[in-house]
Amino acid sequence: MARWAPDTKERLRTAALELFTERGFAATTVPEIVERAGLTRRTFFRHFSDKREVFFGDDEIPTIARDMLAAAPAEVPPLALVTEGLRTLARERFEPQRDRIRAARRVIDAEPALGERDLRKQADLCEAVRQGFVARGQDPLTARVLGGVTVELFQTALEAWLVDGDTAPLTEHLDAALERMRTVLAAAAID
Repeated sequence: MARWAPDTKERLRTAALELFTERGFAATTVPEIVERAGLTRRTFFRHFSDKREVFFGDDEIPTIARDMLAAAPAEVPPLALVTEGLRTLARERFEPQRDRIRAARRVIDAEPALGERDLRKQADLCEAVRQGFVARGQDPLTARVLGGVTVELFQTALEAWLVDGDTAPLTEHLDAALERMRTVLAAAAID
């Protein structure tokens, strides 16, 4: 296969994930990744600045969130906008890659530096949502709460989906997490 093939980045990701799973993240080197992928180090560094970027280099989700918030009609209620956006993200980006995401999550969970980077990704999404809601006219405190709720809702659903032995889609886990959040908040309001 030619080095310049359109699937080069995915070949590198696949090779890296296989090696991270077999040997662990810290024990895997870039030369091993490129050898497994049948590519060169130079090609690797054209796509990724280091091996952590295999997981985090294409994180366009904050941009998707900003664009979605900017494009949504003004009359859509904030929580409805969040949940529909997360459902769309789940269906289009996550559900088709469940096995790969599950394998990647095991590697990330086993490596503290990757866990920290994952938390940074979550903070970036929270900030993108916050900025998007401020731009839509929400007050800063409400926008911040919506950013936090978005990330917590998605992370809660994602974790449940990845350990779920069934084939329930991520969207079902999102709905369940949202219902649980509503129940908890309603119970807290009564106390």
